[in-house]
Amino acid sequence: MKQLSFKNRIALNYIITTGLLILVVFFTLYSIVKHAVYSHIDNDIKVEIQNLRKQIRIIDNVIILVNEEEWEEREHNTVDINPVFVEFLDVNKKIVEKSPNLKNEVLMFDKTVPNFELFDTKIRHNTIRQIQVPLQVKAKKIGYLIIAMPLKDSRLVLDSLFNIMMLSFPVILLLLFFIARFFAGRSIKPINAIINTSKSITKDNLKNRIPLPRTHDELYTLSENINNLLNRIEDAIEREKQFTSDASHELRTPLTVIKGTLEVLIRKPRDNKEYEDKINYCINEVDHLNILVDELLMLARFENQRQNILPESVYLNAVILDVITLKSQNINSKNIKIKFEAEEDYFIKSDNYLVVTIFRNIISNAVKYTNNRGEVSVFLSKQNNKIICKITDNGIGIKKSDLEAIFNPFFRSNSAGHPEIKGTGLGLSIVKRFTELLDIQFHIESKMNVGTTVILEFNEETNILELPVS
Repeated sequence: MKQLSFKNRIALNYIITTGLLILVVFFTLYSIVKHAVYSHIDNDIKVEIQNLRKQIRIIDNVIILVNEEEWEEREHNTVDINPVFVEFLDVNKKIVEKSPNLKNEVLMFDKTVPNFELFDTKIRHNTIRQIQVPLQVKAKKIGYLIIAMPLKDSRLVLDSLFNIMMLSFPVILLLLFFIARFFAGRSIKPINAIINTSKSITKDNLKNRIPLPRTHDELYTLSENINNLLNRIEDAIEREKQFTSDASHELRTPLTVIKGTLEVLIRKPRDNKEYEDKINYCINEVDHLNILVDELLMLARFENQRQNILPESVYLNAVILDVITLKSQNINSKNIKIKFEAEEDYFIKSDNYLVVTIFRNIISNAVKYTNNRGEVSVFLSKQNNKIICKITDNGIGIKKSDLEAIFNPFFRSNSAGHPEIKGTGLGLSIVKRFTELLDIQFHIESKMNVGTTVILEFNEETNILELPVS
């Protein structure tokens, strides 16, 4: 089955909704007219009941007409003009008297219908409106009065109204469909512009943008959001290109150094000491290269992939102490004072490997950028059901202008001013990525030549299993 175009679907949805509304209007209109017609007939019947009650007397339990001549000469004495049919019954439901216009016909008493209730029935295959009223003398029932009026003219009006509505309904819907289709075609013209512009946008050409409509409607918002998405995609691709370029440079640099060193080493015979120095230098470069490769693989492995997370109970106090112990050689070599305080034991539900990696990078940076005989403090506390960890150093600090850029891969703040401090520039990128994956709040405060404070906020009840998979 061929799928309808967007324009036709809009028109179809419109006429379906409008059709349902028209049906409700038609039904309401028909019900109002029917109620008005029946109310008019019912009122006439009730008036006739009052008039007939005034014209009868009951003597010795016998129904006597006060003016029998008037009864005989009533205007409703034929079945041809909208008559009123009247019939008197005794207590045994036998006919005592009936109006002349009934002639050979009789009004049937319906035992299933309560007294004084109007209902529809048949006479001569014609529908009539009938009511049955009991006649009483001193609370004693002596018979019944049955009054009816034909519904032929009323039914004719209602049937005509119904037929007109049913015939006009498809015509109205068809007309509305073409009108809706016309206006839908005009309304989606901006979408065609979006389609045409989108076709010209490729991975090699992300500069084009969708022209914004003049009216600030939903299409304007759609175009604006698509342009914003294109901006983000373009930025992401540029960052990817920059990352690839930087990664290639960072990988090539130690390899070039190692190659150059080895080439120099084999140009002529050297003593054992010189060989040993050059080999140790190459080993250090290989270690640096291994660290760089490990960090790049780590970033690639956890690129917004929550399915790689393994949740378990993590004891934060022990994690921090283990990381401090792991960095003890660097700490001791610089005579740095480490201060660790915790108000109590803290546990979270998270990935132990990622949490250890976060603390290892942060504490490693704190030790690396703290001067000799400096101080690094780690403080754990709890505030408003959140576990707060503050890692503070009194090192060289970070420029205010660099606080946003330090999360970019391979970026190192003021690296030229401190060539003695080695690093890959990936540590904080990894920390940023992992804290986002684990839903940990991460914030850095720093002042030049004063120090840096890293603040981590953990949700004590965090359950990684409930986090959505990206």
